[in-house]
Amino acid sequence: MSGRPTAYAGAGRLRGSGGGARALPALLLGVLLLLVTACSGGGDGAGADGKNGGKVKPSPTLSQAVVTVVPKDGAKDVDTSGALKITASKGKLTKVQVADTKGAEVAGDIVEGGTAWRPKLHLAASTTYKVHAVAKDTHGRESARDTTFTTLVPKNTFIGRFTPEDGATVGVGMPVSLNFSRGITDPKAVERGIEVKAEPDVEIRHKWYGNDRLDFRPEKYWAPGTKVTLTLALDGVEGRPGVYGKQAKTVHFTIGRSQVSYVDASAHTMRVTRGGKTVKNIPITAGAPGSTTYNGQMVISEKYPVTRMNGETVGYGGEYDIPDVPHAMRLSTSGTFVHGNYWAGPGVFGNQNASHGCVGLRDARGGGDSSTPAAWFYNSSLLGDVVVVSHSNDKQIQWWNGLNGWNLPWGEWES
Repeated sequence: MSGRPTAYAGAGRLRGSGGGARALPALLLGVLLLLVTACSGGGDGAGADGKNGGKVKPSPTLSQAVVTVVPKDGAKDVDTSGALKITASKGKLTKVQVADTKGAEVAGDIVEGGTAWRPKLHLAASTTYKVHAVAKDTHGRESARDTTFTTLVPKNTFIGRFTPEDGATVGVGMPVSLNFSRGITDPKAVERGIEVKAEPDVEIRHKWYGNDRLDFRPEKYWAPGTKVTLTLALDGVEGRPGVYGKQAKTVHFTIGRSQVSYVDASAHTMRVTRGGKTVKNIPITAGAPGSTTYNGQMVISEKYPVTRMNGETVGYGGEYDIPDVPHAMRLSTSGTFVHGNYWAGPGVFGNQNASHGCVGLRDARGGGDSSTPAAWFYNSSLLGDVVVVSHSNDKQIQWWNGLNGWNLPWGEWES
């Protein structure tokens, strides 16, 4: 023997000193396994490019649900109505949260069998919103989408000037009346941004006068003690092309005691009732022939301890100009008042109609005498109290002339 290592053909190993005889086959086996693994694509029949029949094999752990949000992340100048769309494919939405940077959330509903979400109202203008939407696939696995976008900055805006004022206590005849600073050409969009509710609950309907006034009222006078809430969600409402509302406000007012006064123009009297019971009868003077007083239900809309009355402002020329009419309460936009009268003789009240269309009560000049009928009625009246005139040789007042919607039949109001 020469002492050299002897090779055994076909033995698959080499004999030698130490552990070398076993280490080399192990190394070769590892290389072979590595090659098999790299070429096999995981042993599932896929090619080396990870594809199977031209389709990507689904992950056993990732959700197949796809959430889509329009507008895209980071979008600017987004329209306030109709632009926001959140949908899900290969799954159903389970959670959608849309909120501004202050945390105020946008109300909405998951609809269409869970494949879409719709906001209940428009979005506010000039506002950044964050969207977080989650969907689940058929295996219960979740996927989510987070998007941030900013709505448009309007170049032209409108507001609604409202009556009555926030926190007021008013009479049973006070409607909710809104006068818009710009004519509205999309009334339905504006209506969706306004809510009037009462506690206790009562049906409330609305009516437009022209394109810039919107009134609300119940069928009958409000019940005393009713709490009324007006919610204006007009920020972002496109009331006319390119003109957007900018109000987000809540107004509360309370209905006080019930006072309704009945003027009989032919008998020259006014009967004041509280809760349906007569509390005082007052002699009055109504409109003279040629300047008669309107008939109908009229609501006190303004009160002035002293005011000027000039016939030129209501179409009477220079027939009168009285700078200090005391205890004046407006009943119509066209100039009908119930007010104190110090210039007529005492025998006029209760006996003669001598005014230019107003209802006059005996008073003292300056209104300083609290014992006069005019002072008593002024101090006993609230904005929103009702004055009903009958037996005058004139027509019924138009419902829009003042806050006098009670003269329009209930069936002509829209629910």
